[in-house]
Amino acid sequence: MTTAASQRFWGVASGLAAGALWGLVFLAPKIAPEASPMMMTAGRYLAYGLIAALLIAPRWRRVTAAMDWKAWRALAWLSLAGNIVYFVFVVVSVHFAGVGASALIVGMVPIVVALWGLKDKNSPPLSRVAPPIALAAFAVGLIGWEALSRSNGAQHDGVQTLIGLVCALAALLSWSAFAVGNSRWMGRLPQVSPHDWSLLTGVVTGAFALLLAVPAVLTMGAWSGEIWARFLGVSLGVAIFASIIGNAFWNQASRMLPLTMLGQMIVSETLFAFLYGFILEQRGPTAIEIVAMILMVVSVVWCVRAHRHVEGG
Repeated sequence: MTTAASQRFWGVASGLAAGALWGLVFLAPKIAPEASPMMMTAGRYLAYGLIAALLIAPRWRRVTAAMDWKAWRALAWLSLAGNIVYFVFVVVSVHFAGVGASALIVGMVPIVVALWGLKDKNSPPLSRVAPPIALAAFAVGLIGWEALSRSNGAQHDGVQTLIGLVCALAALLSWSAFAVGNSRWMGRLPQVSPHDWSLLTGVVTGAFALLLAVPAVLTMGAWSGEIWARFLGVSLGVAIFASIIGNAFWNQASRMLPLTMLGQMIVSETLFAFLYGFILEQRGPTAIEIVAMILMVVSVVWCVRAHRHVEGG
């Protein structure tokens, strides 16, 4: 295996691992529905910030020596776009529009990121990546349509559903900006490892979460011990698996893959979100959902082959 092929393999593996862990995010509002979007966000990212600070403390001076003012400023807006703002919009969207509609719209991130990445010098021509991108869009549309059709019997308020869909669109835009910006900055700071960049992101995100803590507490009602246990368990679990470990895998993929290929990796988040939903709902996938998931996998493999052809690997 050539160096380029090996880097591509580990980049894809890291991207898929990140998607598997990030898919847990869509279940959080369902497991702890009593928590408001601000409370859920504050809990998750306070835990993320605390754990990240503890892990990076022994190496703080060495790691931050490579950071100038521009890097810290970039880290601040990346923390907001990819964590705080994104997660608030996702929680609101799941509450008002459901997991299916939220995952459908947010699942279009690969399309936005891949199209954005076509401007890069090392990207393949549009004619080569357009088919897998279109296939991914079709697969996301199929799985989202199936999820929406299953919820037709539910009585949703029209205004609330519209708010949920708009929030999902806002989450899509926020995360797309993060994915592109994060990939760019990872390339500018090769001396900072993907894991350390994730931990620094966690520290900055935790600082922002402190600002949400007071208003978040004001939004909560009288919680029982059982509700508190679920909320703390969800906050800690999502912080460890999605934020700490998942972000580290994603940063590794961001360093090893071009944007057009990196965008396709985000498809796995939608795929795993629906798989976890099946487990939570205690049912198996329908025929349409199976077809859509197969198409998602095919689109990723197709995109990998398109980049291998360009690299000559």
